Amino acid sequence: MTLRTRLTDLVGIEHPVVQTGMGWVSGAHLTAATANAGGLGILASATMTYAELETAIRKTKERTDEPFGVNLRADAEDAQQRVDLLIREGVKVASFALAPRREMIAQLKDAGLVVIPSIGAARHAEKVASWGADAVIVQGGEGGGHTGGVATTLLLPSVLDAVDIPVIAAGGFFDGRGLAAALSYGAAGVAMGTRFLLTKDSRVPDSVKAEYLQRGLGDTVVTTKVDGMPHRVLRTALVDALERSRGAATLVHAARNTLRFQALTGVSWKGLIDEGLALKKGGDRTWSQLMMSANTPMLLRAGLVDGNTEAGVLASGQVAGIIEDLPTVAELVPRIVAEAEDRLAAAAALRS
Repeated sequence: MTLRTRLTDLVGIEHPVVQTGMGWVSGAHLTAATANAGGLGILASATMTYAELETAIRKTKERTDEPFGVNLRADAEDAQQRVDLLIREGVKVASFALAPRREMIAQLKDAGLVVIPSIGAARHAEKVASWGADAVIVQGGEGGGHTGGVATTLLLPSVLDAVDIPVIAAGGFFDGRGLAAALSYGAAGVAMGTRFLLTKDSRVPDSVKAEYLQRGLGDTVVTTKVDGMPHRVLRTALVDALERSRGAATLVHAARNTLRFQALTGVSWKGLIDEGLALKKGGDRTWSQLMMSANTPMLLRAGLVDGNTEAGVLASGQVAGIIEDLPTVAELVPRIVAEAEDRLAAAAALRS
């Protein structure tokens, strides 16, 4: 038995399971491992320079012949160069954390790529669908990183009712029961971040993985003190300190991280300012929130790359509180699919 869905047909993958593009986590090794296991692995390029993305794509292609994707920031200074790179390298999927421009979607689709933006509301799904997006990932409030306040069980059906393109469910998924539930709702598959972070193929330090595994279901918190937007992370002493911080101290900390982020990525000051203005124009973010935005990549890097849980932030879905093992991706994906098949078969048997 295989689970053939609109997602598997659209992308040409074996299983309707997506590994999300997590900054500092979703590199070539994890992405290729997911692709080789039959799922859709997505490289996270927002925390990579252009040259690092070139290298990551090359390394992924050396490790797998299966389809994979790259997550892009449509508002990045060199977004067009990165789009051209994906087209030139024959990458199968372009995913976006923020809605890409209509012209960018058209260019990617004309080149044969599948375009899958991530969205947080039905109206956003309707917009990108009208612009030609092939599918959407919709993340409920249980998910890690930037998240909304609506649970997946309510957000998912609202999006399914709003659009006809394939919808991939994210937020709160970690096993085959979740995949079966999502498919029963009408989704074309599930996307998972924390579950893939907690695998042997993830390059996150083992000490950090141990920190995740010892947590319970109540050990994440949604905070706006990382970068001004709701962000689900593990509760740590640093996060508690950020939650208590006020005014000038918060902005000084953010300014320091902006300098570090600019030096690390090579993004020009003009580029940072242009990205900030785009975010300001596209939403309700205050100038203080924009100044805090560089906190996210630098604090995540300290935790997820350097393994410094005292000085870094650990983005996490609530599922961290229920995950207890570190399988390889080659073990994880078939296990999830087999569990989903069992649950769907049991549900079908209820009809008799």
